[in-house]
Amino acid sequence: MHQFFDRSIEYLKGVGPQRAETLNKELQIFTFGDLLQHYPFRHEDRSRFYKINELQPDMPYVQLIGEFKSFKTIGIGRKARLMGVFADETGTIEMVWFKGVQWVQKSLTIGVRYVAFGKASIFNGKFNIAHPEIEIQTEKNTKGGYLQPIYHTTEKMKKKGLDSKFFSKEMKILLVEAVNYIQETLPDKLIHQFRLIDKKSAVVAMHFPRTAQHIQQAQNRMKFEELFFVQLRLIKLKIARTEKYRGAIINKSELLHEFYEKHMPFELTGAQKRVVKEIYSDFRSGHQMNRLVQGDVGSGKTMVAFLAMLIAIGSDFQCAFMAPTEILAEQHFNGLKEQTKPLGIHIARLTGSTPKSERKIIHEGLMSGLITILVGTHALLEDKVKFKNLGLAVIDEQHRFGVAQRAKLWTKTTDIYPHVLVMTATPIPRTLAMTLYGDLDISVIDELPAGRKPIITKHFRDTKRLEMFGFVEKEIEKGRQAYIVYPLIEESATLDYKDLMDGYEGINRRFPDYQISVVHGRMKAEDKEWEMQRFVKGETQIMVATTVIEVGVNVPNASIMVVENAERFGLSQLHQLRGRVGRGADQSYCILMTGVKLSTEARTRTKTMVDTTDGFKIAEVDLALRGPGDLMGTRQSGALDLLVSDLVKDGEILKAARIAAQDLLKGDPNLEMQEHRMIKTHIDSFSKNAVNWGRIS
Repeated sequence: MHQFFDRSIEYLKGVGPQRAETLNKELQIFTFGDLLQHYPFRHEDRSRFYKINELQPDMPYVQLIGEFKSFKTIGIGRKARLMGVFADETGTIEMVWFKGVQWVQKSLTIGVRYVAFGKASIFNGKFNIAHPEIEIQTEKNTKGGYLQPIYHTTEKMKKKGLDSKFFSKEMKILLVEAVNYIQETLPDKLIHQFRLIDKKSAVVAMHFPRTAQHIQQAQNRMKFEELFFVQLRLIKLKIARTEKYRGAIINKSELLHEFYEKHMPFELTGAQKRVVKEIYSDFRSGHQMNRLVQGDVGSGKTMVAFLAMLIAIGSDFQCAFMAPTEILAEQHFNGLKEQTKPLGIHIARLTGSTPKSERKIIHEGLMSGLITILVGTHALLEDKVKFKNLGLAVIDEQHRFGVAQRAKLWTKTTDIYPHVLVMTATPIPRTLAMTLYGDLDISVIDELPAGRKPIITKHFRDTKRLEMFGFVEKEIEKGRQAYIVYPLIEESATLDYKDLMDGYEGINRRFPDYQISVVHGRMKAEDKEWEMQRFVKGETQIMVATTVIEVGVNVPNASIMVVENAERFGLSQLHQLRGRVGRGADQSYCILMTGVKLSTEARTRTKTMVDTTDGFKIAEVDLALRGPGDLMGTRQSGALDLLVSDLVKDGEILKAARIAAQDLLKGDPNLEMQEHRMIKTHIDSFSKNAVNWGRIS
């Protein structure tokens, strides 16, 4: 990348130290390169001029040529507004200013020809334009017009005169020199294959396009390039990891067959068998496995992980199983203990609340090889925890553990890297998975076990509360159990807690003959655990809770999930909550209770939940509603720091970019060929920490 783009923004003509400081603080624009990448979010069409009698109420923006006939100030002091009558040969329109009245009046003259631009709206049956942009008519601004870039700015900046027009002016100054330094970053072969325009033309057209089609071409080029470099980096990482990181060769399946033939509690689905085969193939390759297993709640991911552990243990390796919470770690531990009992496998658990005396025994058992499976939370990552021969690490609910934490597991063994199996019940849309986890191999368990009935979801408004209670009662009479969940959001924690307690009292009055558990965030861990256990054992019929049960307890007898104020939950949360029921053979139900008035987004969420139980379809809708940054809870390791691309809309470009990156690296994994020198130079120019894939070079 040329040094020109690293120059401090204060040295650009028209900026200076004070404006530079504002640009630094408000928009993190520090250099010429940063400014050039501050792309407009839309363009206004200044290529067309209208006559006043052609105006329609639904026009987004209009451009008129005419002159002012009169001005009038209405009101006094701060409430004063200026009205100007603007006319052309077809009629008149009122122009209105509520701010800067005196300055505006001084700068405009009756009888002079002006170009006026703004949004026309109707007030009292007449068209007017509030705060129009006004320029004296010149040959330049009426010679066929142009597409005006509109840039993001902030209120603070506007007050200092750093508005969209300022950016437009500075961009023109910058581009005069910048075009000499913008270098091509894609080889001719890709440019021709995907019919892309060259980099220099694309950067210029992103700011100042000639036509709407020109914008489209520029965006396609920049989006392709950005996504191509994201994919190239991820695939290069994968190739490097495959070559560099040796994994233990795990190829003895006798223990797996023994369990499968003698102790398997149910028949595996086709999808489970397929994923076990994929894992076994990774185990035998001699390379470290990094596999993400996606599967809806209840699809049998834990059984797949257990079968993978049996192959590892049968080949004399140890296994670690990491869960995000103590409750989940406990649940996995109890489940695995049952499965391992007939095989004589030694299993232990390690969490934050494990006593010191027990920890010492566990550390010794791991080093001696006596403990073959260790289940736990973040406590597994502590430096003291060392294994004799760790061969497989299973991580549950991936997005709660960062990449750095995942890598910490690799240091738990000496000469080879353990295989890593990551499980998630949060279905990730394909485009997002390709971008976030492009360096992992992805397996999908897309079948539910036989005998599982799809959960029926109903949407009731508050007016039908009695009907909902009646429905719950019928299910309890059949011997089933019910969850009733309330939202708990930090900002309104006190009010939400009150809602929960009011709800609990109401449920107590409605169901006087039944036992009710209550669980919320203000309770001590041991009290929560006690209430949970009562529900698990069937001592209580109804569990009233905040979202603490979102990821956790497994109660096959619970067949109803009622979600109160369902409009306040995100789609993935609703889907996770629904997954708490439907774990037994009985028909299960999820009832979404909402207020009568719903926003468009809330209506879309409830309708999606009622229409489908497919987690991947739900994730696609969620991605469209919330965008990728939100969907993962945190913006992950720069992979989503996209300048021009949008994972919701640009799925097709992403697929094409990924295939192009794969093909290119297949033939030239180290980018040594002459025609790929520019790609290598471009990748090498990125800083090690903050990777910006749309960078100008």
